[in-house]
Amino acid sequence: MWTPLDYGRSFLIGKAPSNEVMFWVESRTRIIDEKNGTSEDYVQCASCKSEHTFAAHDLLQDDNYDFMPIFGPEYGLIFRRKAWLNPNYKSVVLAENMWAGQIYNLVEARALRELHTVQDVIDATHTLHPLVAQTEIWQADTGLRAIIEYPVKTMNTNREKHIYQVDTGPVLLPDLSQRWERHADGMSLAFVVFNVPDFADFVIEGPTVIADAHTTAGEPVKINHYSRKVSLTAQNRLYVLE
Repeated sequence: MWTPLDYGRSFLIGKAPSNEVMFWVESRTRIIDEKNGTSEDYVQCASCKSEHTFAAHDLLQDDNYDFMPIFGPEYGLIFRRKAWLNPNYKSVVLAENMWAGQIYNLVEARALRELHTVQDVIDATHTLHPLVAQTEIWQADTGLRAIIEYPVKTMNTNREKHIYQVDTGPVLLPDLSQRWERHADGMSLAFVVFNVPDFADFVIEGPTVIADAHTTAGEPVKINHYSRKVSLTAQNRLYVLE
């Protein structure tokens, strides 16, 4: 069991004297190897824009892109999303080389309550207190399991029909279908949606054709976009921070 974070108070700070950058923690994923009893935690931080840091003027780079870092125990990831299908969209790098290492300030929630019924979820939503979800997925043949934890940014409720639906992202979704030499190589950005405890749907970011758009050579134009859908057996848990 994993105590949920208080995401409003959880941050990372880089150690590099040239830029002790602070990142807000947006989600975290734990990958559990049930064959050898080990686990690795990956912390996904909020996106920013490509910039000329500490410049006197013109602070934003040309051909600007979204920049998102993920920090793991040995390897981290950097996602750079441009308006075109850039080849360095995803980079796997040593975590110790990302701002000379990190200082973690991951604050566990102090007062929280697990929501066990639909009515619990609806009632907690309408208190307007922060909600946190954990989506646990697994692959029996590879012996891999993952817990994806994230603050619920969008919660749909219908009190008349007695139903709810979480729709939140981005989160870090690992591919558990194979045993990667580096877990980071099998990770993608995704949004997660669920309305029952036993499955979750994900839409994954990746190369996506723009309808009716073609290059001068006649090839379809592609960008990185959330378009590939998968539905996974899962155990979804919801908590309210009180």
